[in-house]
Amino acid sequence: MAGRIIGFVIYLIVAAFMAGIGIFQLRSKTPVGFYSGERPPAQHELSDVAAWNRKHGIMWVVYGAVILMAFGAGCLMGDTVWSVAPMSGGVLVPIPLMVWYHKKLVKCYKK
Repeated sequence: MAGRIIGFVIYLIVAAFMAGIGIFQLRSKTPVGFYSGERPPAQHELSDVAAWNRKHGIMWVVYGAVILMAFGAGCLMGDTVWSVAPMSGGVLVPIPLMVWYHKKLVKCYKK
């Protein structure tokens, strides 16, 4: 039981950090970046800064929620080796999807 509590606290901190990135991006008035090492675009490079920030922010908030749901799914499986699959999958699988979505947004909003 103590292991689950420690795991929950860790997953909660990581999920809160990811959702915090999203909330920061939702509130930002200047264009935000994807946190992949690339520089955020300038305002004049985007057709709609508010939509760019909103879509990136929602993406990060959803990622935080997925992390928590993955932990819950792993806990529902009980104390088995297989409970690691949804827990790690919920953290790792969304990353390539987020990269793909960011590239889609670049094509959509970058002039």
